[in-house]
Amino acid sequence: MQVQCKPNCAAMTYDVHIIGGGLAGSEAAWQLAQRGRKVRLSEMRGAPADKGGEMTAAHQSDGLAELVCSNSFRSDDDTKNAVGLLHHEMRALDSLIMRAGEVARVPAGSAMAVDRDVFSSEVEKALNNHPNITIERERIDDLPQSGLTIVATGPLTAQLLAQNIVQATGQDRLAFFDAIAPIVHRDSIDMDICWIQSRWNKRTEASNEEGDYINCPMTKEQYLAFHQGLMDGEKTEFKEWEQDTPYFDGCMPIEVMASRGVETLRFGPMKPVGLDNPRDTTPEFPQGRWPYAVVQLRQDNKLGTLWNMVGFQTKLKYGAQIELFRTIPGLENAEFARLGGLHRNTFINSPLVLDRQLRLREAPHIRFAGQITGCEGYVESSAVGLIAGIMAAHELAGTKYIPLPASTALGALLSHITGDAEADTFQPMNVNFGLFPPLHDVRKKERKQAYTDRAKADMQQWIAEIQGVPA
Repeated sequence: MQVQCKPNCAAMTYDVHIIGGGLAGSEAAWQLAQRGRKVRLSEMRGAPADKGGEMTAAHQSDGLAELVCSNSFRSDDDTKNAVGLLHHEMRALDSLIMRAGEVARVPAGSAMAVDRDVFSSEVEKALNNHPNITIERERIDDLPQSGLTIVATGPLTAQLLAQNIVQATGQDRLAFFDAIAPIVHRDSIDMDICWIQSRWNKRTEASNEEGDYINCPMTKEQYLAFHQGLMDGEKTEFKEWEQDTPYFDGCMPIEVMASRGVETLRFGPMKPVGLDNPRDTTPEFPQGRWPYAVVQLRQDNKLGTLWNMVGFQTKLKYGAQIELFRTIPGLENAEFARLGGLHRNTFINSPLVLDRQLRLREAPHIRFAGQITGCEGYVESSAVGLIAGIMAAHELAGTKYIPLPASTALGALLSHITGDAEADTFQPMNVNFGLFPPLHDVRKKERKQAYTDRAKADMQQWIAEIQGVPA
């Protein structure tokens, strides 16, 4: 198959066609290219009109691997946290997403957060510079009838291709709503009211000197008024065909959380524990007392000029957002670089339609990767793209693919997607220890450490085995 290549280079053929230049597609392309395979990576954002260029409802640019929701890859603790363990495994497998994340990293306590523009730029630069990758700006409307293909179009798959996927899988399209948190300009935050501190003063090597979060304190009266404002604020109206679409619990709109009880937010994104307000000291609390509730903001870019409101993804209309969020102490004059939003995500019923190597049962030349498979989260999406690329490389080499142990974070996530979950009730899932094979005779408080110790040993052994197989 001939494709148009980069300027001043000879025409090249490709071994694998990857549709979608998000995190999963970018990672899959990298893994294949690093193994000597030629890749055509198709991305519709940035394509000219005659090639069907199209922007999604959530993206802001045509950059590859753009982050459209939070800028956080969540916990980087690989000793007692499932997603941190997944970070560890991806780094061991030469993940491009983890590489770019380190370059773009911004302070976020024990979490891994990135400057989203720097991150996207690093991913795109690495792929553009790789001699085995050709990036085509084009919209693909049909699943290829032949040739190894990885579909990594994510939760915002274009309508025509989504319809084609529905027909190919024989399933109704599944969907859920995902929400986006607002971003605030740092210089519009009143630091005479707010203060910088990480919860319990936890630090990492990447931490700021004072802490990693800007904290906006609330009294009980302010919190109750804010809660009522969430309940009363004008919300986005759904179209008729969206009425029965569920929310994903890991990215639930703050007003939906608030509707579950007046105290719910104080035990969620607005919990005040471990945060000492230096503006409220007494002889008994010389370091400051805990407020009744706290709104936290996390650095969103390298310059520290943009900060996002942690856990404040919302479906409030823009005017209602501005009016309500400016009642938060310290944000009275807030200027928003981006307001919160809501978009409809789509995913396939993977346990029913995919085999254990992410191949479409009815058309095994096609693999799926990323969020469209029903994993949730930046890291999980990237990880599934990573393993899809490795699987495709082994298939091309004609060598036997060695299955990942389910005791690893990536293996557990893959098992959930490709068969362990019930197809009738399948829903998107973040990686968590509940997906791992259970440990017996381990005390509860030692279980997370035991999970990570077992996973690291099993992953190390798997890497040694798979490196002994030509790919």
